[in-house]
Amino acid sequence: MMKSKKNIVDKSNVLSHELVSTIFDSIADGVFTVDKDWCITSFNQAAEKITGITRQEAAGKPCCDVFRASICESECALRKTMKSGKPIINKAIYIVDGAGNQVPISISTALLKDKNGTVIGGVETFRDLSVVEELKKELAGRYTFADIISRNHEMQQLFDIIPEVARSDSTVLIEGASGTGKELFARAIHNMSPRKKKRVVAVNLGALPDTLLESELFGYKAGAFTDAKKDKLGRFALAEGGTLFLDEIGDTSAALQVRLLRVIEEKVYEPLGATESVKADVRIIAATNKPLARLVKEGRFREDLYYRINVVRIELPPLKRRKDDISLLVEHFINHFNRIRSKDIAGISQAALEIMINHDYPGNVRELENIIEHAFVLCPGGMIEPRHLPDHLRPKEASLGLTGSATTLKEVEKQLIYEALKRNGWNRLKAANELGIHKSTLFRKIASLGIKLPKTDGRSDSK
Repeated sequence: MMKSKKNIVDKSNVLSHELVSTIFDSIADGVFTVDKDWCITSFNQAAEKITGITRQEAAGKPCCDVFRASICESECALRKTMKSGKPIINKAIYIVDGAGNQVPISISTALLKDKNGTVIGGVETFRDLSVVEELKKELAGRYTFADIISRNHEMQQLFDIIPEVARSDSTVLIEGASGTGKELFARAIHNMSPRKKKRVVAVNLGALPDTLLESELFGYKAGAFTDAKKDKLGRFALAEGGTLFLDEIGDTSAALQVRLLRVIEEKVYEPLGATESVKADVRIIAATNKPLARLVKEGRFREDLYYRINVVRIELPPLKRRKDDISLLVEHFINHFNRIRSKDIAGISQAALEIMINHDYPGNVRELENIIEHAFVLCPGGMIEPRHLPDHLRPKEASLGLTGSATTLKEVEKQLIYEALKRNGWNRLKAANELGIHKSTLFRKIASLGIKLPKTDGRSDSK
């Protein structure tokens, strides 16, 4: 009888093992286990599919030989769990599959213990993020224009007119605070213009004194002054047939303004020391972080030059008016620094993103980029958390203006929708178009988020 009972128990153990294998193979995520020597003891079907390696090939091999992950050598998640006893949840990394392709995955780890509580190995589950990454790229592509990233309605309006501006040969004035991307817009206009095969040459007029600026812009002839040993081409000559980007034109002196006016009006200039004029086939795009119209009234900028460069005027909004762009820009800069720093930061946490959204950004996009770069220095991997942000951001309790401080992503979404509706005079259709969602989706979100709107809905404005 005892022998028969023992046989029954053995048979039950075999069935249990088969049942576990069936369960493992039914899981959509990859799962593998290792013993205390880091050798793989089980490998499910999803793991085979994601890695391109069969369980027969994986069995008995060290996991680092099978996965060739970005963290295997120095930051192995499973090794950390085996050492600390603490699980790791949803850490984003890359592995190299059997065909040599880099595959983005998220991993979670845990200890394996026997019935006595003794650690006998570890288990790791991993999820293929390739589809998620492709969707992110597709979404980012919808809001990318010539390296400029935005879904903000003001910026989208600019995106609509840039191709027409580029096709013309008119002088353009770009106004906007420092860090708003004036040079990016200038290069976008050039790259879409008939002059795109020639150079775009940039010069910061506020960075050099007049004496140097004249030679930089117009060049000089040998013997024009003591150290002029040979001819030097100026920026106008270098940009011949292309585009000259004159940044910070509001900082120029009255004397240089006169010379610039002549070049724009007559299409000729004279290098220092020259006796003959040189023709200038150059499109000029000027930019300033100062209100030129006010400088004209104050007598600090020539009115005739202002009207010559103000043929097409583009005003770039500061980042504090583009709060709906912050999450896109944060993701863009995380991807950028992951590439150049060879890191695997997965993203930004909800709490850190709320802090980012509620900051006013006096330094605009350039400041946001610097904040993410700072976070990359302090964040070893995983998600960027509030503790990785600069000190001046962390103590602030940012107000959302509706229900007090933002404590959830839901409140941030509520604020963004409310502000979009307000900007569009409470017109639901216009707000939905600005947010890039269907109007029925907007209606549902208004109801589910409890957004209270005025009695007038602005629908008459859409006609």
